[in-house]
Amino acid sequence: QVQLVESGGGLVQPGGSLRLSCVTSENIFSIADMNWYRQAPGKAREWVSIITPRDDTGYADSVKGRFTISRDSAKNTVYLQMNNLSPDDTAIYYCSARRLQPPIVVYWGQGTQVTVQG
Repeated sequence: QVQLVESGGGLVQPGGSLRLSCVTSENIFSIADMNWYRQAPGKAREWVSIITPRDDTGYADSVKGRFTISRDSAKNTVYLQMNNLSPDDTAIYYCSARRLQPPIVVYWGQGTQVTVQG
């Protein structure tokens, strides 16, 4: 069972920045897509960003140009750099790993709270 632990959330003013981290209990980056999702109060969980084993990246339109996903395989860590934050970015942010080889399972972290307010 792969464990994911997010950190880096907090309270920030509009226009500010945060960097989220997701540490995995084992290095699965070569066999898993790593994703960030978020869930705002009263809303469904939404996909935010992806980084694939080939280092391809993708972003939701709502964060494109402001958020950057990256990883450090030596540290078993995926990052989400978030710039120019707005109150609409307030949510619990979750890291997930989707294995691309059997067993095809998805692992989730416990989430980290990001609050953007003046």
